[in-house]
Amino acid sequence: MDPEITFSELTDDQMPAVTALCTDALDLAEDAAEAGAILTTLRVRAVADRPVVGFVARRGGTPVGLVIGSISRRKAGLGHVDLIAVAPDSRRRGVGRSLLVRIEQALAGLGATEVLLAGNPPHYAWPGIDVRYTPAICTALALGYRQDRKAWNMTADLSYPESPALRSTEAAETRLAGQGVVVRRAEPADLPALTRFARETFGGSWDGELANSVDRADAGCHLALRGGEIIGFAAYGSSRPSWFGPMGTAPSAEGSGIGGVLLRRCLADQRAGGHDRAQISWVGPVPFYSGSAGARIERVFFLYRKTL
Repeated sequence: MDPEITFSELTDDQMPAVTALCTDALDLAEDAAEAGAILTTLRVRAVADRPVVGFVARRGGTPVGLVIGSISRRKAGLGHVDLIAVAPDSRRRGVGRSLLVRIEQALAGLGATEVLLAGNPPHYAWPGIDVRYTPAICTALALGYRQDRKAWNMTADLSYPESPALRSTEAAETRLAGQGVVVRRAEPADLPALTRFARETFGGSWDGELANSVDRADAGCHLALRGGEIIGFAAYGSSRPSWFGPMGTAPSAEGSGIGGVLLRRCLADQRAGGHDRAQISWVGPVPFYSGSAGARIERVFFLYRKTL
């Protein structure tokens, strides 16, 4: 370890400096461009519903490494490493390992008996480690983490008007209206019913993600209703402005075309917001997104776990 490297807890006043660090350290351009949004999600929004800890590595007062971790709100004893980043000129010097050891110790102090290198919904930046972040994978393996799952994102191309992702929904919405289905943008007053629908129909943490998508300038959500009752939703921007999800349709409405309409309404919003690509995060139904928006699998993630 470089003797000039020092470590301290991450505090709010360090956010501008560590945002600059992440912009430099995140090798993929789309991650670097949204470094500020990633840190806001993990450091600011996440503390509202779970314990969050972080450490900064410095050389001569300049941040050269960062790690953020949190405790799962869904499973007792489970900790997550949400982000680890090391400046390119400080890699292979033990900085990443030291940060990972510190966050493990901090999470253990908060009751964790197991740690995942995987997203901790509803506030996450990646499902796991993108396979192209090779140094992070090497660090995880060196410290005894084992790979137990894979996940992937799909990319919807928003860069040209004729993209399948931007196909008009007008005809489909007219057809749905004839069946008594109203499609519209979600408003803050919809949140209680929306989060209840997501929680009772799908479980998991989608209710929290939806709460982060409504009534924000860089995010949004669209609804389908029949008889005033929500039967489907699609959202974007909860974790990062360019990312789409979650979305869900009531089992009774599956096959009606609601999902494709809601998806493309969100993608049109993202296009209007200046994004030429949308990442559909942590995808399950690959054929649906391929058919509805011409999306393709692009980012693949390894998820790791370790018993403390």
